[in-house]
This record gives sequence, structure tokens and C-alpha cells, in this order.
Amino acid sequence: MAVLAFFLAHWYLSLFTQSFFQHRYSAHKMFTMNGFWEKFFYIFTYIWQGSSFMSAKGYALLHRMHHAYSDTEKDPHSPHYSSNAFTMMWKTRGVYQDVLFGRSAEATRFEGDYPEWPALEIFGNKWYSRVGWGAFYVGFYVAFATAWWQYLLLPIHFSMGAVHGAIVNWSGHKYGYQNFDNNDKSRNSLFFDFLTGGELFQNNHHKLPRRVNFGVKWWELDPTYPVIWTLDKAGVIKIKEKSRPAANQLAA
Repeated sequence: MAVLAFFLAHWYLSLFTQSFFQHRYSAHKMFTMNGFWEKFFYIFTYIWQGSSFMSAKGYALLHRMHHAYSDTEKDPHSPHYSSNAFTMMWKTRGVYQDVLFGRSAEATRFEGDYPEWPALEIFGNKWYSRVGWGAFYVGFYVAFATAWWQYLLLPIHFSMGAVHGAIVNWSGHKYGYQNFDNNDKSRNSLFFDFLTGGELFQNNHHKLPRRVNFGVKWWELDPTYPVIWTLDKAGVIKIKEKSRPAANQLAA
């Protein structure tokens, strides 16, 4: 029971940090927050992403490239230029490393307006940080696992962020329905996206990249949005754009 609770907590809190802090805040600046809360969510992101921690700057640049070049050969993670999800994410890893270490000339046009904490990002990307978190996951399972099959979950813990990325980028550009013609292959893969925190409303997001609620139709539920709405009401963040799209923006 403890192992499954830990797995679910790691899955959803790592997912939340990627969607809330790295995607909606760092890459798109859909809302603002003061310096204290930015540092708080930086640390929260590092803790819950653990061995798969990604730089906020690196994520922002990579994601902006994805929007600019969606489903073209320059897209860092289009499933239409890879044979499977693993090779797609391995390609993404290479582009991310180039962006992170300043080797990508293409990324320079997307620079600016993202949070930076060099000391934490350098530490979080070191091998000993990643191995340390991996050792923590193994230790937890040794202490609390009650069946052999539970150890099969460990590889997901080790690469949690990459697993989320593979699901979203592969499925969200291959399977599902479209509300909008975005001149790309983005799809909404789920009607109720509780598996990936609203991230699989890719077609909606590519049409309305600064809209904080990824659901557009009344039955499209983005579970991360109520959390953001609550943080806005509590004064932790301030949402920039709160209006819903006009009805005539929706595809027939």
C-alpha cells in the first residue's frame, strides 16, 4: 500500500510541477508570482522530479521550439519523425542537452522571460543528484515493498519526467480529435485528462498557447486548472488571461 501511494504521489506531483511550473509558467508565462513563490516552486519541482529534473530555462526553450516548429523536422519531439516513443524522446534528450549547454543556435531566438536559478539547476542536472534520487527510490522500495512486481515500477520513478513527456508528445500529436485546424497534427487525446494533468489537450493548447485552462469545450476537464485558479484566488500567483475563447473560435 505504501509503495502504490508513493508511486501515485510521485506520478502526479512530478506531473504537476512539469505542467504548472515548467510548462505554463516558465515556457508561456500564463501567470506571474513573486520571488519567494518562484523559489518555492523551483525547490518543489526539484524534489518531485528528482532523478528526472529538468531546467526551467531548458524546458522553456525546448517547448517554445516545439510550438514554433510543431510537427516539422525542426520540432524537438514530433512523433511523425521518429519510429517509436523511445527514439522520439532520445532525440528530445539530445536537443535538450544542446539547449541546456548553449550548443543550439536555433534556441537563441526564443531566449528570455523565464525563471532562472543557476545553482539549483546545475546541481539538479549533476549525475550525483540523479543517482542520489534513484538510490532514495530503491531504498524506499526495499523498506516498503510487499511483492516482487512492485519493483517493476522503479524504472518509471527513475525517468518520470521522460515518461510523462513520451505520453504527451507521442499521443498528443497522433491520436484523438481536433477542435481547431492549427496546421499541425496536434490532437486532444482524452475527454477527461486525469492521466496527464490536462497536458493531452494538445490541439486546444496549440491553438491558444497562452490560455491557462487547456480545456475549451464544457466537458473537457483540465485538472491542473482548478489548482491554478485556487492559487490565483489565494494571491500566490496572478493569472494574466482569464477569458474563455469566443464560441466562434471552436471548429464546427
